[in-house]
Amino acid sequence: MNRSQNVPNSDVEDQAALWAARLEGSKLTSADRAALDAWLAEDATRPALLSQYCQFSADLDRLLPTLVASGAVAIPDEASHRRRRSPWLFATAGLFAAAAAVAAVFLVHPRAKPDTIATSVAQRREFTLADGTRVELNANTSMFIENGRQERRVRLADGEAYFVVSKDKARPFIVETPAGSVRVTGTIFNVRTEATTELDVTVVEGSVQVRPGVAGDAKPAGPVDIYPGDDLHAGSRGVSIRALSAGALDDALAWRHGQVVFDGVPLSEALACYSRYHGRQITVTPGAAGLGVGGRYSLDDLDGFLAALEQGWPVRVTPGPGGTFRVSLRAEDRPSGFR
Repeated sequence: MNRSQNVPNSDVEDQAALWAARLEGSKLTSADRAALDAWLAEDATRPALLSQYCQFSADLDRLLPTLVASGAVAIPDEASHRRRRSPWLFATAGLFAAAAAVAAVFLVHPRAKPDTIATSVAQRREFTLADGTRVELNANTSMFIENGRQERRVRLADGEAYFVVSKDKARPFIVETPAGSVRVTGTIFNVRTEATTELDVTVVEGSVQVRPGVAGDAKPAGPVDIYPGDDLHAGSRGVSIRALSAGALDDALAWRHGQVVFDGVPLSEALACYSRYHGRQITVTPGAAGLGVGGRYSLDDLDGFLAALEQGWPVRVTPGPGGTFRVSLRAEDRPSGFR
């Protein structure tokens, strides 16, 4: 197992081990989760540390029966022999031996599945989680993973992700976002969140249950079940669901192949898509913002998209300092008095 060069002190490791035990052994209340979030926020190294403890516990739980059956580990029957082994909270000498065996496995075959996964600007990546779930991340997306005994939970703070969830009826898979959560046991779906009040969920296979967050003074919305071809949007104006044709579904997920499809969307929205993907500032004047844009374009080719705009729409693209761009109507840039 890879470890950071900044080794946490024993008190922090003890706290991480206790939180890992609580995540594995019980369901946290809202107050517990608030306390956990506050503890994680105190130090940037804590999320990774907690992930290591959670993953080690899950791996030990998975491998222990095999180790016991093979005779590599013997677990005493008497609970009186239990004692705490810092930092992993192994309850018995048998568990300590099991931990040593598992640690040896990790030394020979280091675990490659990350517990915190992320992408940078203009980057898309695919990951396979410890439970077999496949995740594709769009650009500028990060995700924290908690793989517990009773549930599998990921936190998507901002960005977009496509999930092919490994089926496990005993452990539901939950995606948390600032704008609401999605709960499944095994299915294929896409989640996009861009702000604390905006959530889009698109289902490809199976069904999912969406619980939108609460925006402003609005009353809490109950859970909503959606099915293949459904696209749910939850925002400040409430929740809406539309049924997508097979072609529209492919268009909605075109980002997975490095493309984006616009169907009469405002120019401001199209530019915002490229701005997020490339991490570049692109401004648009009020006169040009409402122009409708259509077509299929390469997400990676910002220059090509801007050139297409100048060729197909009455706009001018002006480069600025630091890689910024300004898009305006050609008429807006005419000299004063020009007819």
